[in-house]
Amino acid sequence: MPARSTCCWSKSWASLRQSRLRNRATGSTPERFAVPLAFCAGAVNVLAFAPYGLWPLQILSLSALFWLLMRTDGVRRSALLGWMYGFGWLLFGTCWLYVSLHDYGALPAPVTVIAVAGLALFLAGLMAGATGLAAALRQRWDSAPRVLLLLLLPALFMLAEWTRAWIFTGFPWLAAGYAHQSGPLAGFAPVIGVYGIGLLSAVIAGALVLLPRHKWLALLPAVLFIGGAVLQQINWTAPFGKPITVRLLQGNVPQEMKFNPDRIPDTLINYYDLITAKPADLIVTPETALPLLANQLPPDYLPRLGTFARNTGSHLLVGVPIADSAQHYTNSVLGIGSGGLVSYRYDKHHLVPFGEFIPLGFRWFIDMMQMPLGDFSRGAVQQVPMPVKDQWVLPNICYEDLFGEEIADQLSGNGAQATLLLNVSNIAWFGNSIALPQHLQISQMRSLETGRPMLRATNTGATAVIDQKGRVLHSLQPLTAGVLDASVQGYRGTTPYILLGNRLILAIAAAMLLLAGVLGRKKVAGRVPGSPENR
Repeated sequence: MPARSTCCWSKSWASLRQSRLRNRATGSTPERFAVPLAFCAGAVNVLAFAPYGLWPLQILSLSALFWLLMRTDGVRRSALLGWMYGFGWLLFGTCWLYVSLHDYGALPAPVTVIAVAGLALFLAGLMAGATGLAAALRQRWDSAPRVLLLLLLPALFMLAEWTRAWIFTGFPWLAAGYAHQSGPLAGFAPVIGVYGIGLLSAVIAGALVLLPRHKWLALLPAVLFIGGAVLQQINWTAPFGKPITVRLLQGNVPQEMKFNPDRIPDTLINYYDLITAKPADLIVTPETALPLLANQLPPDYLPRLGTFARNTGSHLLVGVPIADSAQHYTNSVLGIGSGGLVSYRYDKHHLVPFGEFIPLGFRWFIDMMQMPLGDFSRGAVQQVPMPVKDQWVLPNICYEDLFGEEIADQLSGNGAQATLLLNVSNIAWFGNSIALPQHLQISQMRSLETGRPMLRATNTGATAVIDQKGRVLHSLQPLTAGVLDASVQGYRGTTPYILLGNRLILAIAAAMLLLAGVLGRKKVAGRVPGSPENR
């Protein structure tokens, strides 16, 4: 009886495959629409992120891609579907790059469109590699749909996202896990980080595709959502020392005016007035708030700020580029202690390609744009935090807070005593676009991963205070000039993510692939010679 059942199933499976091939040839099934559907699913995925925050769409859009992949046999076809999904996702999610390249970089509009679309296509190639490899392994191991959707695709999806975070210095913007910063999966952030959350969302997406045939799989999303909610109740870190008062400055200097020689004196006076208007334990300006090299500032500018700091007991962190030589200058933050002296310096180490360093062979591209200070030197990977009364403040500059594993390394290394994180940014380059709330969401994830509050001082937004649970406690209206005054409690302690970084989730992904391989080999070994499966 069992042999007869197996034979009948094999014939049914073979008949189903032949029917699918016939339908594909006549174009009478949704197969003909698979590529545009994958592109649209990727585009819809953008609505899961800030400012929209419809996080279930991230899972549902991925379910749509997985459903298409389950119905697709070919490796090339699977790779194409993954490529189009990634292209739609990144094209619409990072369309604000057009503003920086065209509006402020003076790149011709046709060239800008090609550059933005080309970047999205290139990065989407990683997703194509993941889905194509999943199809190849599925064929090699003759994997069941459950293995494909619950092991192969989620693991390879996560590895593609992780690769995007470091290849060619990395561009991990819109990693899937960010969409869940305020959802039930957020509780996993201190354990497995943003890429781990992305893997869990992919597992849930696979379970949803299988749900019509395997009702019990409804338990899997429920368990993960409940597990995330439970983990959110764990306090991985604890308050340390007394709270400090902070003043976060938002100058709202238009990008087209920031480096205008006629406007620079007004900018210097404006920030001097904002800094000295009122004392606080910590006063912070945005990235490159002072748009001159430090040695080009008026000779009495920093000493006058030092006098204010000394007279009021304030600590200042000021964004200013610093030239150590004619060929070596850094995007930096200078710290002036309550003694009135410049006693601290942080240099940005993870630079933005094309904006802060010139990739090999792309000088021609940079020459087409109007990018001031476009070739910075890198700071040290490990840098110490700045003491402010009972607290220790660890800065990062703009783009650096996209790299959670680097911040975790800082906290487990020289920055072990840090109790507060600080991001100083100038994303006026992206105008009034979704880049501003997306960047705020990224900072919220860093707080979740590390169990530490994050302060944000930005030129145009979003200037904010985020608590150790990733919640925005205070913020300024974007694209307005203002000062955010708040009292902030520092936290100290270690989360699993600080200890292990991405190593844990990479090990989990490797284990999933190994399990998929073992199950595939067992299936191949269990075949009966001469059966329809082996013909």
